[in-house]
Amino acid sequence: MSAPPPPNGDANSSSADDKKSNPLLKRVDLDGHDLPPSPAPSSPRNGRRRYALATELVYTDSKDQYGASSIPIYQSATFKQTSASGGQAEYDYTRSGNPTRTHLERHLAKIMNANRALAISSGMGALDVITRLLRPGDEVITGDDLYGGTHRLLTYLASNQGIIVHHVDTTDAETVKARISDKTAMVLLETPTNPLIKIVDIPTIARNAHEANEKALVVVDNTMLSPMLLNPLDLGADIVYESGTKYLSGHHDIMAGVIAVNDVEIGNKLFFTINSTGCGLSPNDSFLLMRGVKTLAIRMEKQQTNAQAIAEFLESHGFRVRYPGLKSHPQYDLHWSMARGAGAVLSFETGDPTVSQRIVEAARLWAISVSFGCVNSLISMPCQMSHASIDAKTRRERQMPEDIIRLCVGIEDPADLIDDLSRALVQAGAVKVTLDGFHATGAAEELGRTPRTAK
Repeated sequence: MSAPPPPNGDANSSSADDKKSNPLLKRVDLDGHDLPPSPAPSSPRNGRRRYALATELVYTDSKDQYGASSIPIYQSATFKQTSASGGQAEYDYTRSGNPTRTHLERHLAKIMNANRALAISSGMGALDVITRLLRPGDEVITGDDLYGGTHRLLTYLASNQGIIVHHVDTTDAETVKARISDKTAMVLLETPTNPLIKIVDIPTIARNAHEANEKALVVVDNTMLSPMLLNPLDLGADIVYESGTKYLSGHHDIMAGVIAVNDVEIGNKLFFTINSTGCGLSPNDSFLLMRGVKTLAIRMEKQQTNAQAIAEFLESHGFRVRYPGLKSHPQYDLHWSMARGAGAVLSFETGDPTVSQRIVEAARLWAISVSFGCVNSLISMPCQMSHASIDAKTRRERQMPEDIIRLCVGIEDPADLIDDLSRALVQAGAVKVTLDGFHATGAAEELGRTPRTAK
């Protein structure tokens, strides 16, 4: 899959101009690609994916002086210069750039089909950097089913920075289109949404946004699927960000965020904020994230397989399950028109928050924890944990069930996960046990019988 050309004109002329303004761009790798350090683009504009994604995740080019097969950790805050005037070396201060982080950023740009990737200290840090592109009076259109941290940041911007935020049903592209005006500076999307697992039509919304207002930026949070399953830049997005803490790392042992863009000017603005505020990813965390990315394909494959089995298990026992891998999902076709997989996060409902709490607390293998994307399976009640920053009134208005349980599926044996979940369901009284097995009962049974809609 070819990387998109630069947004303004011919790739060769743009590259030539950049070389004149920055002599570091004259450095090339063994394949003849320009590979400048940050703050220049983190990946060659004319780069192409030569292998399958699973291979590209593992394969990296490194020009380490000792031939290290794994990029070294340059645990240094400063780098020596050759003269009193400074600026001769590629790096001078790790806040501005570090060899370990640059190596990671080039690799991320490659797998995200981007011209430039930037590594940040957290996923919310990445969104903070992106929203600093906004100015007082700018309008943001976003969904009514958002990650709690995203909602908290947008609420702060609306209350303190003069940003106007419109929460709409982003599953309806026409609703989004009707909201776009000449004041719209950003359209912020998540798909699948968290925790309601609703699907957003990125290509249609991006096209509508750009046609209605060419200055509007379409920003997509791709954390729920990762570059393994979705590349929003290929679908018309201007900026993509992810929490590297989740699938990219895969082990919940670091905090990290990633931003990917194709537009050079946008990339430079984002880097300016990162350099100014010092929120770039540390050398040690850059090394750990690079190591995690290499196993993304095999982890995601196993996690998706497990998630599919668990979603089918719950649905077959009468529960209402939200997962795009199930054909019962009302936006099944839309999801698969964009993505290469269904991911490993699903949710289901019991109709009773007290029953849900008993299920969550009865589980053993499923750790009660926020977040997802880890090799370990996690269980939670989003309204009480990850989305608790959204007040109860707003949750009701957005039709977020207080009883909803989110399952973030890991790489364990699926039989063990299903057995543990079965025991928790029985212990919590969420099912009726018969000689033939068990089935959802009470409010959960009624919900399971009610067809879902896209709304």
